[in-house]
Amino acid sequence: MLMPHPAVLRRLVDEYEALTRSGSTEAHPQAQAQARDLAYTLCVSTGTRDVRHALETARQWLEAASAPDAAIRPPTGRDPQVYA
Repeated sequence: MLMPHPAVLRRLVDEYEALTRSGSTEAHPQAQAQARDLAYTLCVSTGTRDVRHALETARQWLEAASAPDAAIRPPTGRDPQVYA
């Protein structure tokens, strides 16, 4: 599965949380539509069908993306071959 770039995923999560946290979606139809669009995009981006699962998956991916590169890739146990 393709994974979204961490910066794009971070922006989606931040925008969705800001919209839903402020409570502005209840009073403004445009904000409701934007929240639905963001929820849909998060679900598609994470391969989930529920925005709660999408947010959970996105946070896990963002955490893994911020880890040092060595921690993400386990050692293979093989030395690189040198060709002369």
